Amino acid sequence: MRVGELSRRTGVSVPTIKYYVREGLLPAGRLSSPNQAGYDESHVRRLRLVRALIDVGGCSVSAVRGVLEAVEDPSRSVHEVLGAAHDHMAPKPGAEQDEEVAEVRKEVVELMRRRGWRVDGSASAVRSLAAALAAMRRLGHARFAAHNLDAYAEAAERVAAVDVAYVTGEPSREDVVEAAVVGTVLGDVVLASLRHLAQVDASARRYGAGPVPPPPA
Repeated sequence: MRVGELSRRTGVSVPTIKYYVREGLLPAGRLSSPNQAGYDESHVRRLRLVRALIDVGGCSVSAVRGVLEAVEDPSRSVHEVLGAAHDHMAPKPGAEQDEEVAEVRKEVVELMRRRGWRVDGSASAVRSLAAALAAMRRLGHARFAAHNLDAYAEAAERVAAVDVAYVTGEPSREDVVEAAVVGTVLGDVVLASLRHLAQVDASARRYGAGPVPPPPA
């Protein structure tokens, strides 16, 4: 198919498709003439993945590029690709309050040790978690970690087990890797949205909100 048809099938404009090719997010089409390139179903699939990561997952172009480079590296295991996805997608905390974050990070590492998690202590998510907990302390909510962190960790373990079970059911390495990336990025959106909905329900039950109209069919 030509680029116009690729654009129609994916809803991505031709200039954006060409931009993604230049940025390395989409493989170039096969040249059929000096000014014409042909595209196939693999380009449709890749474009839909890129748009989902950017539009729904909120990823930057550079983050998507880094993840796709890991996906396309056949020497990397699925576990390594998943780690790369986490590193590229994780928030990048600022340098403020480094000493406090470093202190809280020790508690995060101890949590992982206590729960037997086989995770590198230098993982970006470790610093992100430590930065969030340190910010809570500065806001006067140090009790959050003492009261909630283990319960959160236990819930996260259950979610992670479901994630890995889903990925394992895919038929090929390409499908497994794509499912891992989709589950990591879009799964975070799903989980956060479900949590927000459940919080609204829990609040209504605890604080006696009035009847809520049912969701639209």
